[in-house]
Amino acid sequence: MNIHEYQAKQLFAKAGVAVPNGTVAQSAENFDQAISSLPEGKAIVVKAQIHAGGRGKGTFKDGYKGGVHVVSTPEEAKEKAEAMLGNVLVTKQTGDEGKEVSTVYFNEATDIEKEYYLAVLMDRATSKPVIIASTEGGVDIEEVAESSPEKILKVLIDPALGLRSYQARQIAFGLELSGDSFKQCVKLVTKLYAFFWEKDCSQVEVNPLVTTPDGDVLALDAKVNFDANALFRHPDVVELRDESEEDSKEVEASKFDLNYIALDGNVACMVNGAGLAMATMDIIKHYGGSPANFLDVGGGATEEQVENAFRILVSDDSVKAILVNIFGGIMKCDVIATGIVNAARKLDMKVPLVVRLEGTNVEQGKKILAESGLALEPADSLSQAAEKIVQMAAEAN
Repeated sequence: MNIHEYQAKQLFAKAGVAVPNGTVAQSAENFDQAISSLPEGKAIVVKAQIHAGGRGKGTFKDGYKGGVHVVSTPEEAKEKAEAMLGNVLVTKQTGDEGKEVSTVYFNEATDIEKEYYLAVLMDRATSKPVIIASTEGGVDIEEVAESSPEKILKVLIDPALGLRSYQARQIAFGLELSGDSFKQCVKLVTKLYAFFWEKDCSQVEVNPLVTTPDGDVLALDAKVNFDANALFRHPDVVELRDESEEDSKEVEASKFDLNYIALDGNVACMVNGAGLAMATMDIIKHYGGSPANFLDVGGGATEEQVENAFRILVSDDSVKAILVNIFGGIMKCDVIATGIVNAARKLDMKVPLVVRLEGTNVEQGKKILAESGLALEPADSLSQAAEKIVQMAAEAN
């Protein structure tokens, strides 16, 4: 689960991570009040809040340039915010459709001596948390990794021991800090890792981390992702969820405990088990098709979940055909077949449907499908099912 920058900075502040003063407004009526809460006489940073990076280089649908502006006066800040709020911002991460700005963040501008990069995330190769730091901040870390890999420092953390004090100092040394800035960096890194671990984050990124002419160390930006599987432990984090920033079909699927991710193809997939889902998408690609989604109904789906899964799939106008690939274990094939039949009748589905069932009660399941009278295609193997569904999707186009 992602959150907005302003929410991340509020959590940082509670965790003891130093951030600039900031405030938000979600309506034009609140601009004056929000801006007046910042120190007088200082420059103001106005930031559009969407779940995407590259906001500063983005362009709004009406041609207005930039989702981040630094201004000198409250009047200018209000003018910039009015141009952003309710407008659709397009960045390299949003795609051409962009995202509508419903919140504007006002920050006290910071005098910057130097910019750095700092992040805590999970290292897949070692299954351990890793802290990544670089003296090259304020730019895409991928570019630094490609052009100057020697400028990136990685420190693996043993999850059983946690961040050791010498490792926090290692980061500060790697960023070439000294004096009071060194001490502040050690403290910030320690607090940031504690936040990452205690809140079950999958990623915490500060780009840029900055030093000021006075030697202060601040998190000037904040990006935080949480492990969705651990959200039950953090109701305070769940309250920060902004469903307007998520795909509406993914939001709907989560209400029924369905694991759904929208993709850009035209062949919808309904399977049970993440591994089977990946194999199903792979074989669709193998036969020249393109998956429209990842939908895992889980190992113990009910008829109601199957019906809701179909309802979500057919709500996607890009879907031209649906492939159901179920291996019945705990979830019996006859139950799935009954759910498919009931859902197809209730939703009056018009898109082609191929069903491949294997496992517990498979013969009963196949009989239910055969006697349903529905225009669906059975398949005895995954390859046969994939070949059929790709052809049907092509014909439907």
